[in-house]
This record gives sequence, structure tokens and C-alpha cells, in this order.
Amino acid sequence: MSGAVCGPASLVNSMMDLHQGALMLLGPTMNAKVAFELSERLPHLGIRMKEHSNRAMTYATKMKKLGFQVIYPGLEEHPQHDLLKSMANKDYGFGGLLCLDMETEEKANRLMNYLQNFTQFGFMAVSLGYYETLMSCSGSSTSSEMNPEEKALAGISPGLVRMSVGYIGTIEQKWGQFEKALSRMPDSGLFKN
Repeated sequence: MSGAVCGPASLVNSMMDLHQGALMLLGPTMNAKVAFELSERLPHLGIRMKEHSNRAMTYATKMKKLGFQVIYPGLEEHPQHDLLKSMANKDYGFGGLLCLDMETEEKANRLMNYLQNFTQFGFMAVSLGYYETLMSCSGSSTSSEMNPEEKALAGISPGLVRMSVGYIGTIEQKWGQFEKALSRMPDSGLFKN
């Protein structure tokens, strides 16, 4: 993980103040090995992000056709599709994160179990940044401390699966793994038609 402090020079300078500055007091200097590894990855970040977004759009479209409740800003029915389209760089798509609303935690966990353990489509994780596809059931993991009203306001159903789409293997290979997992699942009533 890394980041940058951006803002007016007065803000950045105040944060770098030797005696009172947050940057000086909190020690933001990155480990040299980590900094080197990040610098090695930056030259191809743009290529990776394009593929990340392309695959997310492909999967979102295919998942919707299968009857899943898909939440992805690249789909025209998303309430903020037009806003993002007006702001985004068209070459980089709509991002690599999508959500499937499986309605219940049990259905969400069953889907993720099959995707991870039967076909290796992706991995269950709470972090969503990796070259492999990562999935989490937000309501019972990263957002578990929110109360039901806060979850409802944020649009987090008990069965919301967040998915960070990876970019290894071919799209066809990975989609085949997704379909194979679905074919092995005993409950055909998982999807809304």
C-alpha cells in the first residue's frame, strides 16, 4: 500500500513541519524494499487497470444475463452510470470492482465457496487489491460493525458479494471457471430471473 498527500503547498508544508507536522510525527517514510517493488510495478499499472476494468465489465454483463443482481457502474441501469461516464477516462472503463447481491449471507458464502474451492475462480479475502479475483461478503466482514440502518443506507445487503476482478488467465478461461462453479451448485434458486 502506498499513497500521496495532495493539496495546496500550505497544507503539505504544514504537514512536513519538523515539530508539529503530521508527516514528521507519524513517520510516513515507506520501507525501501516496498518502495522499490512498487516502482517496478508502476510502468505497467495503466495496462493492468485497463484489463481489470475490461474484465469487470465483461463479467458484470454476463452475470446479469445469467440472472444475478449485479451492481456495477458500467451497466447503464446503474443510478450513477452517466455521472461516472462523464467523469471517467473512457480508456480505463468503469473500474474493476463489482457487486453481486445474493440477498442472504448463506447464499453469498455458498457462491464464494464454490468459486474458490471447486473451480479456483477467485479467493475469499477482505482486501480487494490483487492480480487474482478476490471476493468478500461485506455485511459479515469489512462492514460487519455497521448497524442494520447504516448498512441499508449504504446499500449493503446481508448477501452482498464484493468482487475485485483479477486479470490472470484468459477471460474465457476464468468465465468457464465461473460457469463450472454454478453448474456444481445444488441450489438452482440462487438467481433472480
